[in-house]
Amino acid sequence: MTRVEEIFREGLDRKVYSAGAVAVGKGNDLLLELAGGTVSYEPGAAAVTVDTQFDMASCSKIFGTTMAAYHLIEGGYMTLLDQLGDYFPDCPEDKKSITIKHLMTHTSGLPDEILLWKYAGSPDYAVATILQHPLAYPTGEGCVYSCMGFILLAKIMEKITGKPLNVLADQWTFKPLGMTRTGYHPVDSYKPDPTCAYTEVTTLWGPGIPGIVHDENARFLNGISGNAGVFSTLRDSEKFCRMLAAGGEPIVSSRMLDIGSVNYTPGFDDNRGLGLQLGGPAPSFTGDLWGEHCICHTGFTGTSFAVDRDSGLWLVYLTNRVYPTRNNGGLTRLRHQIHNAAMTEFGR
Repeated sequence: MTRVEEIFREGLDRKVYSAGAVAVGKGNDLLLELAGGTVSYEPGAAAVTVDTQFDMASCSKIFGTTMAAYHLIEGGYMTLLDQLGDYFPDCPEDKKSITIKHLMTHTSGLPDEILLWKYAGSPDYAVATILQHPLAYPTGEGCVYSCMGFILLAKIMEKITGKPLNVLADQWTFKPLGMTRTGYHPVDSYKPDPTCAYTEVTTLWGPGIPGIVHDENARFLNGISGNAGVFSTLRDSEKFCRMLAAGGEPIVSSRMLDIGSVNYTPGFDDNRGLGLQLGGPAPSFTGDLWGEHCICHTGFTGTSFAVDRDSGLWLVYLTNRVYPTRNNGGLTRLRHQIHNAAMTEFGR
C-alpha cells in the first residue's frame, strides 16, 4: 500500500469524510486511482466509485468559469482590461474601473461574500446587489478571495455570448474533454440524486439534498453560478487535469495557460493567477513540496486538484468533508500530507 493510499484511508477511518476518491497521474499516465466509503452514513447508502459525482464547490471557478473566460479572451471577445463599467451601465463610480483581471485575481476590492439570498430578493437583482455593496478595500491594493467577483465574471460572459454559463462550460470544456458526468445541476429541474456524495445534512436553506449545490449563493442563482455549481467525478476530473498537464490543449492554448499561471499577487500573502490558485512560498493546501509552478484550486465541500507544470504530476482529491456538518477541519492536514506523499512517491 502506498503512503497516498494510507492517508486516504485514514480520512475514511477517522470519518473526516464518508465519501472519498483520489487519483495521481503524470502527464497522460494514471499512476494511482482509489475510491472508497459511501455517499452518506445512512443505511444502504451507495458505495463510492470513480464515477460518483461530488459537489465541486469552488473548483467550479476553474472547471467552468475560468476556462470559459480563457476561451473568450483568446477569441478576442473579452480582454483582461475590460472594466465593469463597460458591461454594467449603472455601475457605481467606485467600481466602474474594476477589470476582468481584478476579478480573476481576487484583487477587485469586492468582499469575500455577500448573502445574495438574503439581500437580493431574487436572482434578477444579484448583480445590482453586488455592485451596490461597499468595497472591502481599494481596488488593486489587496487580495481577498471573493466569490462575488466570479459571479460578476459569469454574468459578463453571459452578456457577451447570450448563453448561460452551464451551456458555455458544456460546449467549450466538458464535451470536448469527454467529461460526460460533469455539469451544473439546475435547482428548478433537478431531482434529488442519492448516488451523489452527500453534503451538509442541515443547511441555511433547510435539509441538504444530494445533487443540489451546497453553496447558498449558487443555489439562490438556480445552481448555475460563476462561483460554484459544478458536479464532477474522479474519472472526469482526471481528464481535466491531463488537459492542464498537457499545456491546455485542446481547450485553451499553451500561451493562454502560461498567462493564466503567472502570479499576479506577489506580496499579498497569496498566490493567484487568472482564476487559478498557485503553489509557492505562501501557505498552500498542496503542502510543502509542490512549487510555484503548481496550478490548483480547492472547493469548500472538500474537493481539490493540483497540477505541477514542471513535472507533469497531478493529483485529484475529492471528498464530502462538509457531511454531515461543515464544522469539520480534519481535511486540512490530510491534504497537506497526501500532496507531500504523492510528490515524494510519484513526482521524481
